[in-house]
Amino acid sequence: QLQLVESGGGLVQPGGSLRLSCAASGFTSDYYAIGWVRQAPGKEREGVSCITSSDGSTYYADSVKGRFTISRDNAKKTVYLEMNSLKPEDTAVYYCTAGQRGCHQQLDFGTWGQGTQVTVSS
Repeated sequence: QLQLVESGGGLVQPGGSLRLSCAASGFTSDYYAIGWVRQAPGKEREGVSCITSSDGSTYYADSVKGRFTISRDNAKKTVYLEMNSLKPEDTAVYYCTAGQRGCHQQLDFGTWGQGTQVTVSS
C-alpha cells in the first residue's frame, strides 16, 4: 500500500527558509497526486500545495503563493516543499498527502503522512 514519510520540519526564524521532504513508497501507478496540508491552532485545515504525478502541474494556496515551491524527484520518488520568506503565521503541522483525485480535492486524499512540525519564531 502507498506510504508517505515526511522529514525536514523544525524551528526557523521569520524570513528564513526550510525544505520539507515527502518520500513515497508502494505506488501501484504513476497517477498519484501529492499534496501538502497544514493544521495550525486557531486556523482551518489548509491545502498548501499540490503537484500531479502525471504532468507535474502545481497548485498553491493564496496564502503561500510566491513564497513556497513544490517539486518532485521521480528517481527518488520524493516530493519537496521549499518554503521561503517564512512568517510566524506559517507555524503548523505539515502533512504530506497522496491520492488519485485531482489537486483541487487534496483535502480528501486518502493517504497521509505522520506530519512534521514547522515553527517560525524569533
